[in-house]
Amino acid sequence: MKPCIAIPVPHSTRPLYCRLSLPQYEDAVRQAGGEPLLIDVNATPSEIAQAIKRCDGVLLPGSPADVDPEKYGAARHPDTAPADAFRDNTDELLLQDAYNMRKPVFGICYGLQSLNVWRTGTLDQALPKGVNHKAGRNVAQAHRVAVDPESKLAAILREAGALPQLYRVETGRTGNPGHATDDLVILVNSSHHQAPEVLGDGLRLAAWCPDDSVKEAVEGTSPDHFVLGVQWHPERTCDSEPASGAMFRAFVKAAADWHKQLERKQQDFESVR
Repeated sequence: MKPCIAIPVPHSTRPLYCRLSLPQYEDAVRQAGGEPLLIDVNATPSEIAQAIKRCDGVLLPGSPADVDPEKYGAARHPDTAPADAFRDNTDELLLQDAYNMRKPVFGICYGLQSLNVWRTGTLDQALPKGVNHKAGRNVAQAHRVAVDPESKLAAILREAGALPQLYRVETGRTGNPGHATDDLVILVNSSHHQAPEVLGDGLRLAAWCPDDSVKEAVEGTSPDHFVLGVQWHPERTCDSEPASGAMFRAFVKAAADWHKQLERKQQDFESVR
């Protein structure tokens, strides 16, 4: 049986955006061997809870909304978009279940930001000028991302043959000009205007933009729990970028493994009854 992947509808009041964006997430999950299950963010909490029980993993997609700055104790920047309380509530229910049950989590763009804030992190509401992080879906390769060679993300990409040779970049994690570091660099698309600032509990930096130090990917620190979040949109390039497909396959495989573990636990429980 294919692992069931919960995907909350991206926005509660933007049906056109949802119709255009959701098929790419669904297709990416199916290509990776999973079965997507859309979660209606306008449903009641009890209805959402019932749907969650069927899921083996959680995919948090992008959204035209921004996370409410009050959630991380910040004043609202003029460029911050209105929040979507229904999407926020659904993400929180999904994340609570995923962390309680150790279900795999994959956050994309807004999904990464939602994850980081839920884990008590903060967001940078005004990214540095220079790199165009808001390039949009029509720009396939907007900027570079340096991947920590020791990260789980690097291992996923390396195993799939999706990482290029080692490059030497002049701005590393510290953001200090002239600080040279050997990092694995990939090119990504980009459609965001915010990003993690202070990382949430149990999250570590996995990738960043070497040109302005914007945090571009995080991952969980627990070895027994698959948690990954990226600022770019791999669902848009699964057919053309090996790195994109590799992330979805790793996520869906983790969900399949989680389901197998659940079945074994249930069998063990039945055997001692």
